[in-house]
Amino acid sequence: MSQHPSLKSSKTVGAKRSVLKRFERIKLMRARGEWKEGTSPIGLRKTKPAE
Repeated sequence: MSQHPSLKSSKTVGAKRSVLKRFERIKLMRARGEWKEGTSPIGLRKTKPAE
């Protein structure tokens, strides 16, 4: 019996993501000096990854 295509390993695992996760956004914003301590992490603007 063959395996369903959705269960096979993805070939795009290493693909470039267009948007970062919340903790990655905070880390990047700290490095850029855009993050203020005490600010709520909820509702952050989307940040593209640095290349």
